[in-house]
Amino acid sequence: MNQAPPVETRGLTKRYGSVTAVENLNLTVRRGEVYGFLGPNGAGKTTTLRMLLGLVRPTAGTARVLGEEPGSAASLEGVGALVESPAFYPYLSGRDNLRMMARYAGVGRERVEEALRTVELSERAKDRFKKYSLGMKQRLGVAAALLKDPELLILDEPTNGLDPKGMADMRELIKRLGRGERTVLLSSHLLGEVEQVCDRVGVIRGGRLVAEGTVAELRERTGLLVRAEPLREAAEIARRISGVEEVEVTDGLLRLSTDPDRAAEINRKLVSAGLEVSELRPAERSLEEVFLELTGEEGTV
Repeated sequence: MNQAPPVETRGLTKRYGSVTAVENLNLTVRRGEVYGFLGPNGAGKTTTLRMLLGLVRPTAGTARVLGEEPGSAASLEGVGALVESPAFYPYLSGRDNLRMMARYAGVGRERVEEALRTVELSERAKDRFKKYSLGMKQRLGVAAALLKDPELLILDEPTNGLDPKGMADMRELIKRLGRGERTVLLSSHLLGEVEQVCDRVGVIRGGRLVAEGTVAELRERTGLLVRAEPLREAAEIARRISGVEEVEVTDGLLRLSTDPDRAAEINRKLVSAGLEVSELRPAERSLEEVFLELTGEEGTV
């Protein structure tokens, strides 16, 4: 197995005339992780994936996929991808569609059956593709991407258009696919999807990577939440404590902008002032708050 990072870009840029779709993108996806490529529609996610697959040539910068040039035979040999909607022959069965693709990919029929089992389509494999639900079509697309048993699996918005049950099924499938040594690069604009299945997340806005890290790192501790009585008096005292930059009253709690490590000191000062403190804990932003802050848009949960 190639030991180079599955995906690595440096200064990757794509312009269409006066429009910059991707700008100076520096991205490293680690081996064996599920990496969430998160951003609103039009942020440059699909363009980036197309460059990684050699479907679009970059204007500037470099990219390496499994240590090789994007789109080269050496890189594509270890990559499976589902970009946008899967396209199959409508009058062929799911199994026959995969058998045709397997023939072109040079893999045996046993891989077809294994891929169908992995996406849980074996019982419907004899049905014509045109009769499949949208969720089944998406799963057949993932099965096609799995035919070569790839080291790197690239999935572009795999839950797009699915109903809640279909979305839940796809999330469970992605979790299974991300176990072991396989790497999954998942493009999505859905916060819940990324939060539930991804090890690390890169947030893209306007073609630029604006944040990267684990979900916990992106949410990060940003202060303290305090429940104390009487609340108004607690707020006044908190504002006078050195190191507390801002005090906000919300839902019966005080939200203090301060170092969470000062919790014991702040608790001591409030209690010394005669207040009853019943709760004091680190405050974390939700992933939705982070997404809104970074992209200026609300994410779908």
